[in-house]
Amino acid sequence: MAKRKKIIKKTKDKTILHIVKRKGHTEIYDDRKVYGSCYFACRSAHLSEQESEKICNKVSSSITKWIKTKKVVSSNDIFRKLIEELQKHNEDAAFLYETHRDIS
Repeated sequence: MAKRKKIIKKTKDKTILHIVKRKGHTEIYDDRKVYGSCYFACRSAHLSEQESEKICNKVSSSITKWIKTKKVVSSNDIFRKLIEELQKHNEDAAFLYETHRDIS
């Protein structure tokens, strides 16, 4: 297995983190993707828009804080952390998020 790296670029106002994806390429971290996948799982679990937004704001914020403390970050690391955070708020949504890879 290839080593996973945290690739960082510093700009004038912030640090840009590149995530190592499953196929080995990198992509810039985007908290909107975390929020979006969380929101889809919540809505699939039949939560209201308001409840989904509330949960996903908390989950997205928590993951963004967590990711800033890491030296190595892969998309699978984010996937596992999102499941962990989502379980704190809604187990059905966490289950749907965790198993969506099996379906696609």
